[in-house]
This record gives sequence, structure tokens and C-alpha cells, in this order.
Amino acid sequence: MDAHSGWITLDGVVNMRDLGGLPTRDGGRIAPRRLIRSDNLQDLSETDVRHLVTELGISDVIDLRSHTERTLTGPGPLTETDLTHHHHSFLRDDVREVTAQEALAMPWVNTQHGADRSEENYWAEHYLGYLAHRPDSVAGALDVISRSTGGAVVHCAAGKDRTGTVVALALAVAGVPDEVIIEDYTRTAERIEQIIERLRDVEPYRAGLVGRSIDEQTPQPETMERILSALDARHGGAAGWLVEQGWDEGDLERLRVRLTV
Repeated sequence: MDAHSGWITLDGVVNMRDLGGLPTRDGGRIAPRRLIRSDNLQDLSETDVRHLVTELGISDVIDLRSHTERTLTGPGPLTETDLTHHHHSFLRDDVREVTAQEALAMPWVNTQHGADRSEENYWAEHYLGYLAHRPDSVAGALDVISRSTGGAVVHCAAGKDRTGTVVALALAVAGVPDEVIIEDYTRTAERIEQIIERLRDVEPYRAGLVGRSIDEQTPQPETMERILSALDARHGGAAGWLVEQGWDEGDLERLRVRLTV
């Protein structure tokens, strides 16, 4: 791992990083090897698996992909380990079929907002839609993080949208300043070309990526700014949103304690 950047270099992923070291408002830090974000874990090598399990001390894997994605891609190598796996789909494909475009959060298929990537509100409203339509999965993923005995890896397909939403809420509850959360979210842009290249020939993502530009998938700081502002305005912040989902102060404190030093 690059101690200065948080990037974890493995053979089978391109967008994995440890959030350890990020500062909190009270002068603390996010503890290393507690919260790791990633793109999908289907291509991990045996060496990658050993590194995650024995060197990084991972105990829990939180998979935010849809049922469709998991079925089409098959079980990844971490399912053959003793790690605890948690599936919290952010899409309702347990009750209806979900397209590849929805799985990748592609704005050009959303007729309500139009096909123009320049509509600045699209991405923020899309992420806030996860909170509105799958609050059980969002809160469930955060609960797993708060109760993990070792490191928790949160991942989706690209490690950008669904993963970015969960990580943002976790960091906000832990007391990380908004500007740091925004910076972490946009760091995925450093790897966006490699991310898309990984997914370009994989079902169910292939069809949705044909003829599309990298820019359409590159995270922008304004997106996360809007999410955090909306959480503050509508719910009193990430913690307030979780309280609305049934969390109490003990639950919030468990997440803070688990993530910080």
C-alpha cells in the first residue's frame, strides 16, 4: 500500500484504497485498515487474497452490486475464504430486472433528467435516490462496518457511485470534514480509465459502455458537495439520516469508535 495515498496495489483491482489517515474535525484520524473501498473483487489473484486476509486483516466484505451483477459475474475468489460476506444491493432487481446502465448509474438512460451529462444535479440526485429507495441497504452496509472485527471492504462494480455513497456517509458520521470527503470521492478520477477498461468487456456492463466517453463516468467534486449539502438540509447530516432509519446514539457512536483513532 502507498502510505501517502492510501492506494492498495493488487493484481485484480484498480480502484482499491484504505481510508486510514483521513483527518477528523476533533483532531483524530480514520484508523488504518478499518475501512477500505474498492471496485469489484472478481479478478483477485491468490496473492491478492492472501494480502487482504493475512496482511490487511480483512474480516468483512460488503457487496453493493445488484443480484443481476452477482449472478452474471459469478462468485469471486474471496467467497472461498472464511471472510464474512454481506450483500446489500442498491437496486431493486430482487423484484424487477435491472439493466446494465442502471447498474453503472449511467445518466444518459434517465429520461427524466435527459441524456445530457452536463446536467449538474443528475449524479447527486441519483446517489440520494439510493438513500430514498434502498435505505435498508445503505444503513445495513454502515451497520456491518460498525460491527466488523477486522477491516471492512466496501465495493460495487467501479467503486465509485454506490461505494462512494456508503463511504461518504461513514466518513461524515466519523467526523471527517466535508472537503476531505469530497477530495476522497474525486480521487477515483485518477483511475477512471483503468476502471472502465476493466468493465468494458464484462457482462452486464459491456452494452452500456459502448460509444460512451470517460468523462461521462468521471466523478466531479460538485456531486459530493450536493449530496452532503442535501443531507444537512433534509436530515441534519448523515447521522440524522441514520437516526431516521432507526439508529440511536449508541449505534452512531459504535461506528465512530470503530473508524477513528
